[in-house]
Amino acid sequence: MRFGVIAMQQGSLIPPGMINEELMAHVMNFDQSKLVEQVIVHGFDLVELSGDLGLFLPQTLEPESIERLCDLKDEQGLTFTVHLPLWSIEPSTPSTPVREGSVDAIINCIHAVEKLDPEIYVLHATGALAAEFYRMPLPDLAHIYLLRQFQYYARESLLKILSETRISTRRLSIETIEFPFDLTLELAEDLDLSICLDSGHVLVGFSGPIGLFDALEQCLPYLGEVHLHDGPWQGSGRNIGYGKDHQALGYGDLDVGRFLDRLTLSGFDGPVVLELDIDKALESLAFIRSIRPGLLAT
Repeated sequence: MRFGVIAMQQGSLIPPGMINEELMAHVMNFDQSKLVEQVIVHGFDLVELSGDLGLFLPQTLEPESIERLCDLKDEQGLTFTVHLPLWSIEPSTPSTPVREGSVDAIINCIHAVEKLDPEIYVLHATGALAAEFYRMPLPDLAHIYLLRQFQYYARESLLKILSETRISTRRLSIETIEFPFDLTLELAEDLDLSICLDSGHVLVGFSGPIGLFDALEQCLPYLGEVHLHDGPWQGSGRNIGYGKDHQALGYGDLDVGRFLDRLTLSGFDGPVVLELDIDKALESLAFIRSIRPGLLAT
């Protein structure tokens, strides 16, 4: 397996201590390749780019910016994955204009970065509206009906994304987010997509009352990527621990050794992206070295 890290480091987006004039110049000249350079100096050659940067910093998805990333990829032997936009995106909403606009934004992002030949495109197949109804206290029948509606419209959006971009289905990896795990898995099975198993999301209850290792076993035939971070297990109820995920490994309830052993035994060789700030990512790599030294170069 190959360990990577996210490019979107909060401390690098808006460095502390800037005065207004410096901030405006920083924003106007912001370049995602600079983010990548700041993480690869720590030894990473697998980096997940963010499509959401284009919302406030549209220049990050313009051809000139992508060319600089291409040059950096060639010079440093990098592999990229791309997390497709999720801010303001509702690909599962019953509202047709909002859904179609969301799909267009996702398609535009894929076209913008396709020259980078990303290994995986990670997508939230459902958005904040679906999550709101998911956690709403409703009668079971109404709950199931509404969530199935969101799943149906997500499927329609996924089909259009695949048709318009012509990427292979397994390169589109739908993430385990705040939506029932079984409905997400059904989408992957139905459309032959891959799944991005987010360890922290499952641990803190985003995907429902399913244990991480049960989720892993069911994902394995479709596993395209792992988002690796820690968090406290919320139990088998419908509890959700908001803000408790995205911890460095060893600070939550993830049995890291068992998790990595299972991935190794399965033959998984896809991206394992530490969805953490760089300090926590490096601490997590040190933790992995301490328990499974053979998985990482010294």
